[in-house]
Amino acid sequence: MDVAQTINGGLRKVPAWTIYIVGAIYAVWQFWLALNQIGPYLVEPINVLERAYGEVGLKLLVLGLLITPLRKWTGVNLIKFRRAIGVTTFFFVLAHFLVFAILDVQSLERVWTEIVKRPYVTVGMLSFVLMIPLALTSNNLSVRKLGAASWRQLHKLTYPIAILGAVHYLWLVKGFQLEPIIYLVIILGLVATRYVSLERKRQVA
Repeated sequence: MDVAQTINGGLRKVPAWTIYIVGAIYAVWQFWLALNQIGPYLVEPINVLERAYGEVGLKLLVLGLLITPLRKWTGVNLIKFRRAIGVTTFFFVLAHFLVFAILDVQSLERVWTEIVKRPYVTVGMLSFVLMIPLALTSNNLSVRKLGAASWRQLHKLTYPIAILGAVHYLWLVKGFQLEPIIYLVIILGLVATRYVSLERKRQVA
């Protein structure tokens, strides 16, 4: 038995809902650390928490995009976790927005001003808004109502969402920082890989 088969055998024993539990525990733990100003939350806990939730959301977006190429290139199959990863991604992005709107800005009028005034907020908000229909349709009932083909087309919004999220992060940071550039390059590479694969399938067909 090869390594991929061994990993897949172990993954089959792990229920997908574990992703939700781990995500919720991590989010609450980070909030508790911020509330008590522990560790990295000693200075500016609200800003640090806002960024922490956003970074987790971006990492989960990357993980979601990796699922198909990972199966293709290594044989490791995470497909059964894809929906849970997507919903948990939305949860963290929503938490990121709520910390920004309720704890940081503290005013609906100021939230709108920030969205209009600051391009990185505009891009981030657009990414968040595009995620809402995906979160609402991440269930079997929506697949049946929309039809599998339409549902798949809708969920291709994941690609622009991920790109916008990476651009939001890149514009957010001050000065030259390598981490947001790496995220953007990885996401662009994964999206490009996906479209190259689709184009090859069309040519074969």
